[in-house]
Amino acid sequence: MNHGGARNRSGPAANMYSARSDARDLRARKLPVGGYDGDFPPLSDFLPDAKEREGQVWAQAWRSPQADQWIRESWRHRTIAMWVRWSVKMEDPEAPAATAAAAQRLADSIGMTPAGLKENGWLIVADDSTDNPEQKAKQSAAKRSVGRTMANGKRMRAVAAPTTRDDDD
Repeated sequence: MNHGGARNRSGPAANMYSARSDARDLRARKLPVGGYDGDFPPLSDFLPDAKEREGQVWAQAWRSPQADQWIRESWRHRTIAMWVRWSVKMEDPEAPAATAAAAQRLADSIGMTPAGLKENGWLIVADDSTDNPEQKAKQSAAKRSVGRTMANGKRMRAVAAPTTRDDDD
């Protein structure tokens, strides 16, 4: 029986800022920190028997930065609805741990957690980060400070090459 193969989150995660990721055209999708302010699908399309609290959580979720990407990916909408249902179930003080685990897995899947954002290749950024001179200055300073590092995190530095001496003379 085979047990190997690629799995979600196996191996080192791709670094969105590395040259290798650039070569593979892996770039983080930037989501606006202000959230999504457009129209979104009704919850009743996915959960016909939705409770009032589920409707509230659904509406809140669709104002998040992640919704800016969800609206482009209609295949995620049912998963978002399932996350809403399990999140509301998790609010019950008597909810079993399995309910929280299910909600957490769904939250990761739709990018509602830091791990989920990273897994989906999303970054939440300030809306004015491309026009704001202060933000540009911070970004260029960060680029200057990032250099090559060794495995232990210390910066590499140039070392003068050893000189050869002719002691035979």
